[in-house]
Amino acid sequence: MTGRRRRTKVFLGTVLHFTGDPWVPGHEGEDDPDAYHLYDPGALVVRDGVVVWSGHLHECPRDFTDDGHVVDHRGCLIVPGFVDPHIHSGQVDAIASPGGQLLPWLRDYMYPAEMRFSDPDYARDAIAFFFDRLLESGTTTACVFTTTHPQATDAFFAEAHLRRLRMVSGKLLMDDDNGGTVPKEYLDRSVEEAEEECRRLIGKWHHTGRLRYAVSPRFALTSTVAALRMAGDLYQESRQTGRPLWVQSHLAENLDEVRRAMEKFRDLDPRSYLDVYNKCGLVGPRNMWGHAVWIDDADRALLADSRAGVAFNPTSNLFLGSGLFDLDRARHAEVRVALGTDVGGGTSYSMLQTMNEAYKVVALANTYPEHLEEKDRKTLTALRAFYLATLGGARALHLDRHIGSFHPGREADFVVLDWAATALLKRRTEAARTFRERLFALATLGDDRAVKQTYVLGEPARPRHQ
Repeated sequence: MTGRRRRTKVFLGTVLHFTGDPWVPGHEGEDDPDAYHLYDPGALVVRDGVVVWSGHLHECPRDFTDDGHVVDHRGCLIVPGFVDPHIHSGQVDAIASPGGQLLPWLRDYMYPAEMRFSDPDYARDAIAFFFDRLLESGTTTACVFTTTHPQATDAFFAEAHLRRLRMVSGKLLMDDDNGGTVPKEYLDRSVEEAEEECRRLIGKWHHTGRLRYAVSPRFALTSTVAALRMAGDLYQESRQTGRPLWVQSHLAENLDEVRRAMEKFRDLDPRSYLDVYNKCGLVGPRNMWGHAVWIDDADRALLADSRAGVAFNPTSNLFLGSGLFDLDRARHAEVRVALGTDVGGGTSYSMLQTMNEAYKVVALANTYPEHLEEKDRKTLTALRAFYLATLGGARALHLDRHIGSFHPGREADFVVLDWAATALLKRRTEAARTFRERLFALATLGDDRAVKQTYVLGEPARPRHQ
């Protein structure tokens, strides 16, 4: 047996991945059969951390099964690793903080929690804990807000690189105290210094291993025009190179935020909240806009035309009473949408629990307006929920050439899910009549307990936090 053969692994189980969005316009509750591949029983073949084959077990080439190392996950579901497009590593110890709606909640809980990351020892410990929680939930890629402390962002990237993870992140940018709601010691000391810190971090971490850098203004209310334009200049400058940057920020999360942003930036004469960012050069491909609850069709057209991504964060939007994301309108406008947790606004790292809440948000959002006919009301199928959490997230982040599916050449990040993780889930899935019904039960009743194993580049991910 050659050394190369010894690096080949064959994972057995029910294999599911996507080629496109299974949504079928005008046919609620149906899924496009050409948008996904289901192999039951199936096999996933990995060599040197890369997918080389996936398909039905009986069609798996004999040289793989005879000479490769076989890992038996039969009785479980194998899907690409979950992609979380919007989450905060700096809010590890503030999840489940009561506080009303967005702006007072940030003031009373999130800013104080994030300021603790000025302590390098605390930052390293909290970041290790953060990554353990992601991986135990099956999330292998995320677009992450850190804090304003450059050393905390260094610690984030160092830990991600050590674990060989594909992550997108960047130093949080804030230089406006938003009427005294942000402690001044948590703000960037100047736009010039913030730019210098960003350029250093970009030079050190962007394209180091599987890491990518995102220019990360928190949101318009904690930024001056000068800071937003600096961020836009960094992004636009990078687009002329072979290593363009990402952008992440928050957009139209709740109505009070929208109103205040339009007042604050009235000198820019913006058409909308999104237009504030656009006028500062921040809208384009490799954007990830968190929430986008209170946007209109013109905003959706701009997002689609610019190939920007939007994070649908159901647990956060419900927890903070922000509003109901309109998934149907976003899809009709061909906006790239991904499913995100937004911890600590969201209440779980688990993408399965997030699917559960997403189903409810879509169902509730489509009860309005009241004159809508029953046949026109929308629903979120389980297949589409899994698409949004895998390939949908990869596409929204412009990473689908690397992750999100089991096409040959993709990086072998995947998660093994146990249909029988809890007594309730086991009994319900055993009673299911079809695969789609079983998958819906998993998306509704599952959580991190359903994650039997998470794999990064074909190797089991192990917890590091003590």
